[in-house]
Amino acid sequence: MPATGADEHTFRDSLATVDQHGRRIWVYPDEPSGRYYTARKLLSYVLLAFLFAAPFLKIAGNPLLQFDIVNRRFFIFGASFWPQDFYLFVLSVIALVVFIILFTAAFGRLFCGWVCPQTVFMEMLFRRIEFLIEGSGARQRAFDRAPMTPQKFARKALKHTIFFALSFVIGNVFLAYFIGGDALIHIVTSPVTAHPGGLTIMVLFSLTFYGVFARFREQVCTLVCPYGRLQSVLLDDNSIVVAYDFKRGEPRGHISKSAPASALGDCIDCNACVTVCPTGIDIRNGTQLECIHCTACMDACDRIMTRVSRPKGLIRYSSMSGIAGGRGFRVTPRIILYTVVFTALVALISFLVAARADVETTILRAAGSLYEQLDDGRIRNLYTVKILNKTARDQSIQLTLKGVQGQLEILGPPLNIPGRQSGQSVFTVVIPPDKLYSATTMITVEVRNADGVLEEIRTNFAGPEPKRGGQNQ
Repeated sequence: MPATGADEHTFRDSLATVDQHGRRIWVYPDEPSGRYYTARKLLSYVLLAFLFAAPFLKIAGNPLLQFDIVNRRFFIFGASFWPQDFYLFVLSVIALVVFIILFTAAFGRLFCGWVCPQTVFMEMLFRRIEFLIEGSGARQRAFDRAPMTPQKFARKALKHTIFFALSFVIGNVFLAYFIGGDALIHIVTSPVTAHPGGLTIMVLFSLTFYGVFARFREQVCTLVCPYGRLQSVLLDDNSIVVAYDFKRGEPRGHISKSAPASALGDCIDCNACVTVCPTGIDIRNGTQLECIHCTACMDACDRIMTRVSRPKGLIRYSSMSGIAGGRGFRVTPRIILYTVVFTALVALISFLVAARADVETTILRAAGSLYEQLDDGRIRNLYTVKILNKTARDQSIQLTLKGVQGQLEILGPPLNIPGRQSGQSVFTVVIPPDKLYSATTMITVEVRNADGVLEEIRTNFAGPEPKRGGQNQ
């Protein structure tokens, strides 16, 4: 196995960032460099640009992304969703859970190291600022242990001021996802005295962000995030993870004249993979809870292997079965099952979204009302109608009967519904008694706009019990 000697398997008995007395062990990682780190930086630029821009972008008048909980409106890539679409939310959550299981079973915590907002903010924003101000890991450790001086105080104050400012900006951007970009711009450009309560909440929210990135850091991934805990049940020997090739690397040892190269593996025990790890683990021990697959150890090891003229990839993306047996990635029955379920869910959600009408109509018989028989014998029912316009454009709605001889008349206000709003009215339906087949006959009401039929709503029409003998046929 990867871990060797007296420490074999015991590394999982405790966290790398907590000592035997339960005290925090502060991690001072060195600054990574290499091809994987460069790729992660480029990806982080794209993700950060999207994160900061998305609340302010619009598609066809709708926000690109907005979760307006107060008004119960949600916009995802310009499409509007309402509480009536809750079934889509449930299906989407199920699909997301299946995707997480599928992705983790196949590729481990690749999401954590490359895409997770916590990692992107911490490693690609806050940590890089810290490297710029205080230097790399060894310098930071010496700097923190040194006595307080005016220079140290100034650098610490500068770092934490920038950290809080960034946290405040991030907090405001996250607020825009809930209230909208236009509303945020209006608040920011208004006098502070106009919204003291909101400013107080935002400062507290920013302090929470600041605490996470200035102090809590990797503990979020280790202690708070449930995804890391799920890793132990989702991974197997065929999952692709950041793995140390123990067959090639062991027995490890320093390069020296007294130790023949043939007696040692490729690992020269330089600890470069340990000093660069943002969660403080030794990847050579094997897959661990704290590992977020950030590839920092892969870059560090490749750099050392190049210096000592040995092949790269001693630490690489692989599976335990791949390292032990020399096999590549295998598609297991479990992955096939997850893929089939996920594909079916995505297909179902896509169909339901494509089949959604632009409006959501509710038609009910007026509460407490009975049918009314007119002087000419026809039967009249009174209905209420409520229409939700899910689009950004105004809708002029007409109601017509389908498949039954009768008359529909709007008594209330016209159904001219502004974009992303709802409207209601009342109407009557009058049907001759010879067209009714029971005391409650089902009728269909077409909901139309200028483009055609939007929906067909079925509802009950109450009338007298038809006389026997076939009169009402």
